[in-house]
Amino acid sequence: MEEQENKNKKQSSSHITLKSILGGDILAHDFLKRQATLLILIVFLTIIYIDNRYASQQELIEIDRLKKELTDIKYDALTISSELTERSRQSKIEEYIANEGTPLQTAATPPYLIKKEKK
Repeated sequence: MEEQENKNKKQSSSHITLKSILGGDILAHDFLKRQATLLILIVFLTIIYIDNRYASQQELIEIDRLKKELTDIKYDALTISSELTERSRQSKIEEYIANEGTPLQTAATPPYLIKKEKK
C-alpha cells in the first residue's frame, strides 16, 4: 500500500500539468527545488539585461537631442558671427558715426608703424 502511494506521489510530482501550474503546485515540484538558484540567476540576469537595454535607449535619445541642440547652436553662432562681420565693416562704421553726429572722422592718411630700434 505504501509503495502504491509513493508511486502515485512520484507520478504526480513528475508530471507538470496546467492545473499544477495555475494552482501553484509547480513550485513544490522536485525539479524546481533542485534548480531554484539557477532560475533565480536567470531571472536576475534577465532583469539586468532589460534594464541595460532601457538605459542604452535613453542614452541614445539623449544623444540625438544633444546633436540637434548642437546644430541649432552652431547655426545661431554662425548667424551672430555674420551679423558682427556686417556691422564691423568700415562703410557701416562710417555710416553709424555720421548718423550719430559725433566729431569723429575717417583718417585721410594711412596709419604707420613705429619700430623699436634694436641695440
